[in-house]
Amino acid sequence: MTRAFSCLWIILAAPLRLMPQQPPPVFRAEARLVEVYATVLDHKGRFLDGLPRDRFRITDNGQPQSIVAFENTTTPLFCALLLDTTGSMHDSLPTVKNAMSRVIDEFRDDDSMAIYGFSTSLDVLQDFTRDKAAAKRALLRNRAGGRTALFDMLTNITMDIAGRSGKKAVLAFTDGDDNASVLTAQRAVESARKSGIPIYTVAQGEAHNSQALMKRLREIAKLTGGRSYGTNNPHQAAQIFRDISMELQHTYLIAYKPPASHGGGWHQIKISLSGANGYLVHAKEGYFQN
Repeated sequence: MTRAFSCLWIILAAPLRLMPQQPPPVFRAEARLVEVYATVLDHKGRFLDGLPRDRFRITDNGQPQSIVAFENTTTPLFCALLLDTTGSMHDSLPTVKNAMSRVIDEFRDDDSMAIYGFSTSLDVLQDFTRDKAAAKRALLRNRAGGRTALFDMLTNITMDIAGRSGKKAVLAFTDGDDNASVLTAQRAVESARKSGIPIYTVAQGEAHNSQALMKRLREIAKLTGGRSYGTNNPHQAAQIFRDISMELQHTYLIAYKPPASHGGGWHQIKISLSGANGYLVHAKEGYFQN
């Protein structure tokens, strides 16, 4: 079975106006399968690829589960780059474009990418393509200007790519205070967690200095199986993008049917490898079931 690997890049870096503290929403398994994205590292921190399905063991609340769908690390990657084109990106946009252009070059020949821009609306600048030159041209056509509806765009994109089959991920890097969304930060977080899609976040500049925002981004990344980054130097974005791109190309997708639950609740997920010691498996820690 061959499926596509979808990933989404958004762009994050000025402080967001978060809502008052509320009980944190959680990912809810409402589909037939629970999808878990995982990377495997050896004791030297090197990615371990090419593992077959029968090497993986997965438990749900301590109970072994049968793997019903599996995607290995060779599955083609579909990566959507969502670029914040609001006015706050004016100074850092050229550096970010150059960093992303270099990352596009690192994609494999059978990988595909799409380019999106957003301010108060979402613009498809280049639909999914394997043509790296076309993707770069679309990226370079972006111009900064307008207000920021980050929460709306994050919610819409997450819901959109959730319907795609195969491996999916989100990379979020933005420089803009949300000043135009109809939806709240809480709703965006809930949508991301509910979808179960791994979200990688990169906060730059003022966003990196906001403790409340960084806490929320780390929470999103942890519960969806992604990672959270922060930097005050836009030139470091290139290395961060390369690190995330490398991890995405070494990701497994493991899916199983959620066990029957009386009354629902939190389900803890644990993934291990049979016949192997000293390996680190990075994946989300669990989900909430109705």
